[in-house]
Amino acid sequence: MALLRLRITGTEDHARAISDLLLGLEGIEHVEETDDLMPHMDDDDSSSAGLSDDIGPGTHELEVEVGNESTAQKVRDAVQELALELDVFVEYETDEG
Repeated sequence: MALLRLRITGTEDHARAISDLLLGLEGIEHVEETDDLMPHMDDDDSSSAGLSDDIGPGTHELEVEVGNESTAQKVRDAVQELALELDVFVEYETDEG
């Protein structure tokens, strides 16, 4: 079984659209949004202290468990196609297990 980690640079709606796509693919074991699990450690002395962090697109992280490498490639292909359509950026990190 393989675990794919996706980092999506886009809106909440974009992340939801990609998550919905993944849930509809055959061979997907599990999809979970994992961003914001750790508290943000803002430095009070930072030049950006107190500034809004909601300017521009956000980032959203998903973990996707797939049964095999063939399904992992199917995920990459489907997500790439949707990302191009939505005009969002997706990065991948893979753990083979």
